[in-house]
Amino acid sequence: MAPAAPRAPRAPRAPRPLGAARLLLLLLLLLLLGPAGRRAAGAPVVAELRCQCLQTLQGIHLRNIQNVQVTPSGPHCARTEVVATLKDGREVCLNPEAPLVKRMIQKMLSK
Repeated sequence: MAPAAPRAPRAPRAPRPLGAARLLLLLLLLLLLGPAGRRAAGAPVVAELRCQCLQTLQGIHLRNIQNVQVTPSGPHCARTEVVATLKDGREVCLNPEAPLVKRMIQKMLSK
């Protein structure tokens, strides 16, 4: 048996650019996630199929209210919901059966 011939030394390989591949993968994931991946913490989810109001107030002084949104009952929630945005930016839920809230809704509908 003849001795094996020595092999010629190989030239060292250049390292692969793993940083570029990782960056490309990260960019691809961000694009696939779309706006849902960039939603701010605590931002309201509009398409959520559940009631927004767990507790309601019987009323609040009208001068503190900036905007009122009435959401009728539907597949998302079995009851009508009244959400008032206050001038300081907070949102509170009002009881739609309370007399003050009923009058406020009637005024809104008449305008």
